[in-house]
Amino acid sequence: MNFQWRWLGFAMVSCVFGIAGCGGGPEGGEEIPSERQPEAPAMVSALPEGAEAMSLLGEPLFPVPAPEEIHSRRMAQLQQALRDHEADPGDADALIWAGRRYAYLGEYRQAIELFSQGVAGHPNDARFLRHRGHRYISIREFDRAIEDFRRAAQLIEGGEDEVEPDGQPNAQGIPTSSLHFNIWYHFGLAHFLKGDFDEAAEIYRRCMDGSVHPDSKIATAHWWYMALRRGGREAEAEAMVEGLQLDAWEPDVIESGSYLQLLRLYEQAGTPEEATLSDFDAETLEGATLGYGIGNFLLYNGNPDQAREVFEGIIAARGQWASFGYIAAEADLARMGST
Repeated sequence: MNFQWRWLGFAMVSCVFGIAGCGGGPEGGEEIPSERQPEAPAMVSALPEGAEAMSLLGEPLFPVPAPEEIHSRRMAQLQQALRDHEADPGDADALIWAGRRYAYLGEYRQAIELFSQGVAGHPNDARFLRHRGHRYISIREFDRAIEDFRRAAQLIEGGEDEVEPDGQPNAQGIPTSSLHFNIWYHFGLAHFLKGDFDEAAEIYRRCMDGSVHPDSKIATAHWWYMALRRGGREAEAEAMVEGLQLDAWEPDVIESGSYLQLLRLYEQAGTPEEATLSDFDAETLEGATLGYGIGNFLLYNGNPDQAREVFEGIIAARGQWASFGYIAAEADLARMGST
């Protein structure tokens, strides 16, 4: 499905968004935000054959086939990762990569199983909780994700950060995220998806404190802004955006171009009338990212019917069901209920 957006006075450029995420540990021994302690749901046990998850709207979700060249490369990477793990079953790195390679093929439940083995065998290694929490988000198990990220944040408190290598490198081959970065970024995302916007905003504030690369800062700022707006904290959101250094960060942006475009709209104090339908490909990761940002913009500016139309367009393009923009659109539609 194609959607179109015309942003008045706002030039749209081609950009690539990576879903790696961000984080940064708490400073000064701050406590991790308290949770509402919802009961974590059991993993879905009666999925249709071949399905990886049920959507928040009750639809089964299946792995999306990649183009043959990409699929073949990812299969070869998985096979190598499994050989490495078999050669040294106790090696944490080998187990992490085996799980990550399954996830890149859309086999999220198999990835979760391997990460769970890592949590059991390496209880002090926050990486397993970070990766398992990410994939709990993919399969819509937000409470389980929150618990994993809370535990991971406790493990990294006071420790040194480390660059997280990319499993699917960007065009420049430069990693833009770190372990702390990813823990806190996904921790905030899980709260946002549940509708806990105040918790998400607090976590993204901490995430920004630890963000180093411009891509990390921009991705964090975008979700932080949306969480503040959805929490009714408009003045805080505007002050946060005004304090960003977008002009300084822009030359070094590699993966978060879509988020940068959206932040420019917020920075310019745009209005809903400035976001209207135009040519837009909802089948792409970039499309789901931009689409959700605009839909959310319309929603918190008092245009729920237009927002619903945008969200429905995003989820009609099923190829991006594991992307954050898609999951967020799905979550908002579930909260809106049927028309």
